[in-house]
Formats: sequence, structure tokens, C-alpha cells
Amino acid sequence: MILSLSGVLFLGVVVFLFFRKDGLKGSHATVSALFGFYLSTTGIAPSIKAGGESLASLLGGIKF
Repeated sequence: MILSLSGVLFLGVVVFLFFRKDGLKGSHATVSALFGFYLSTTGIAPSIKAGGESLASLLGGIKF
């Protein structure tokens, strides 16, 4: 778990720097995908999924 968490933190910092500095390129998309796969194996994954579902239902309920 410690190795997984440190990997998630490292990849998160790298993804943040890529977005901040250069935009998203092909290699950056690969690192972002790895970050997503590592993040999905942590204990925070259910909270992220619930937050995403909540945001989707909020946006789905907006009437124009």
C-alpha cells in the first residue's frame, strides 16, 4: 500500500506539472492513464466514483 500510495502521489505531481507547463501531449496522456490506473487501486477510489456520480447527476439535472 505504501508503494502504491507513493506511486499515486508521484504520478499525480507529474500529471499536474504536464498540464501546467506543456498542455497534454501523447506521452503525457500515457502518464495520466497510469495515474488513473494506480488511483483506482487505492482506498479513495470509491469516494472518487461517488463524487463523479454526484457531479453527473447534478449536471444532468440542470434545465436550460
